[in-house]
Amino acid sequence: MMAYLPLGAIQPFSPNLIADIQQMLSFGFMRDAFLSGTLIALAAGLVGYFVVLRHQTFAGDALSHVGFAGAMGAVFAGLSPYLGLFASSTLVAVGMGRFGGARAQARARDTAIGTVLAWVLGLGALFLNLYIANPGATTNPNIAVGVGFLFGSIFGVNAQGAQVIALVGAGTSLALLLIARPLLFASLDSDVAEARGLPVRLLDAVFLALLGIAVAEAVPAVGALLIFALLVTPAATARALVMRPYRALALAAALAVVITWVGLTLAFYLPYPVSFDITALGFLGYLAALGWRWLRAKQGRAGRWASVRQAVARRSLDT
Repeated sequence: MMAYLPLGAIQPFSPNLIADIQQMLSFGFMRDAFLSGTLIALAAGLVGYFVVLRHQTFAGDALSHVGFAGAMGAVFAGLSPYLGLFASSTLVAVGMGRFGGARAQARARDTAIGTVLAWVLGLGALFLNLYIANPGATTNPNIAVGVGFLFGSIFGVNAQGAQVIALVGAGTSLALLLIARPLLFASLDSDVAEARGLPVRLLDAVFLALLGIAVAEAVPAVGALLIFALLVTPAATARALVMRPYRALALAAALAVVITWVGLTLAFYLPYPVSFDITALGFLGYLAALGWRWLRAKQGRAGRWASVRQAVARRSLDT
């Protein structure tokens, strides 16, 4: 990032936060990063809550690697890596929906996902090596973008790409909110939901398609190897803090957005990659949530013991 800025263009943090924000947003690449990053985080936070609730974190991880393989396959075919990223993640996610439903099917799904994941990782490496072996391949900017998907390169997203990602992210978030109520019912008790007439298999397929799109969106921000930072960590933190589903859903989305904003700001002022900043913030937030829940549980136990002691003391006085 700093290589594209003139020497001395960035001033360090100052007491005037408004001036700092104005300085940061004066650069076009930062405005594009905030636009795309905000909608990426919103979609990832909303979808991630259901990923954690439905115990499908393995599927989210697998889809990120599928997206990498798809991106490298598209580069090898002379196409845009973004086309391969979104197409492969969405199609494979819909295919995973065939393994949803009963527990036996869920176990079969995990086995199938693990098998496909191992093959897809090798496929991505194959496409990468085949492309690099071609004369003049390293001069194609698409190869840098494809490899950047491993660790994230949100500062490399241009204005047009940021607008497309923002539109896709907004559409993904809206679609998830539209099916949130029946999806929550099906996630908590699929058998009862199916008995009540809900199309559980269709909901599974739609949700996994949205998961594939959300994963494909998040890959440019944090990379295929660090997808859990936005997809799982905010949702897990929200579930540790809030019991009510809709409040936890809103909190997961808010945490993902805030983590992304703070991560982008830190990456602008500090010499650390944005993917590290986002993942570190998410991890620290999750640890803080676990610590807060442990303190509440400890206080609750102490309160119960105090009540027991008071009851024993009153009984002793009565006798």
